[in-house]
Amino acid sequence: MFSLICSQELKNKKGNWKMMAIHDVHSDDHHKGAMADGLMSKAATMEIPINSNGNTGTLAEDDGLEQATKRQWRLDEKDLQQVMVSGPNLNETSIVSGGYGGTAEGIIPTGSIKGSSMHHSSSSSSMAAEEATRGVAVEKLETVKKWGLNTYKCTKQMISERFGRGSRTVDLELEAQIELLRDTKRKYESVLRLARALTNHFYNMVQTQHALGDTFADLSQKSPELRDEFGYNAETQKLLCKNGETLLGAINYFVSSINTLVNKTMEDTLMTIKMYENARLEFDAYRSDLEELSLGPRDAAAVARIDAAQQQYQVQKDKYERLRSDVAIKLKFLEENKVKVMHKQLLLFHNAISAYFAGNQQQLEQTLKQFNIKLKPPGADKPSWLEEP
Repeated sequence: MFSLICSQELKNKKGNWKMMAIHDVHSDDHHKGAMADGLMSKAATMEIPINSNGNTGTLAEDDGLEQATKRQWRLDEKDLQQVMVSGPNLNETSIVSGGYGGTAEGIIPTGSIKGSSMHHSSSSSSMAAEEATRGVAVEKLETVKKWGLNTYKCTKQMISERFGRGSRTVDLELEAQIELLRDTKRKYESVLRLARALTNHFYNMVQTQHALGDTFADLSQKSPELRDEFGYNAETQKLLCKNGETLLGAINYFVSSINTLVNKTMEDTLMTIKMYENARLEFDAYRSDLEELSLGPRDAAAVARIDAAQQQYQVQKDKYERLRSDVAIKLKFLEENKVKVMHKQLLLFHNAISAYFAGNQQQLEQTLKQFNIKLKPPGADKPSWLEEP
């Protein structure tokens, strides 16, 4: 009796399960949460059939019920995956203005908002770059304009002076010193050129004496009948070669000092003089421009141009006076340095030449010690065997 009741209840519940499974299959349009709730409620209402012995049974109807339940779970999982795949894209989310079901005019895609902000930032950065480029271009244009105007005025002043129609500012004392410096530099360059020629010729003579002494020494070994004569000449040539190398050291020191004085010290002063002469030309050009404007009409525009010309004239005047003072100071120090250097170098040259041609080896060596000249050992200029290719 008990088993008959349980079997009847089991059949009734199987029918309920099948109806619910069919109802759930056709309810795809319902919300997914309702499906999950329905399945949870179905799982909660499931009963375990009991056979006559009190154990769980494995009937054929139970197998059909279990298979229907599995199919329902698979359908639910498939629907959930489809929802996850075909869900809305956050990048394409739209902002709707107005109520539900309104027209599409109030829909604003968020992608367009993002694009518009990026376009605005890029346009602002490009505008800033264009403004910076425009500022640099304007600055360069102004610089070129000022340079062109200044060059025109200076060229006009130079042509006027050359043809005798323009006046120039002249400092007679300073101009005389500048002309004396240029003449001195030309003469010192001549001394330097001749001293270098003497060094080259004397170096060749010393090399010839060295080779001649080696030849005499070799012949004294191979000619027994003339051994003494070749030997005397070999010793003489070697002594002359040694003294010649000492004299070459003194002459090279003299040439190096003259070269520094002419091509560095005097050249630096002449560069300052060149800057001074350019400043003088600019000063005269702006002075002439101011004089021409002062002789013209005195309307409002002319007065403004005169004021601007007066300011430029004052700037050029200050520059001219500053460079004139620099030139005067450098000429003074150059003269003092020139006298000091040449006094030492001329004394060295005289003592070394006199001692060499007098054959006074001790006096020649003493002269080099007096001026702190150190001779390089023979072959010091030649590369070592490690450095040779």
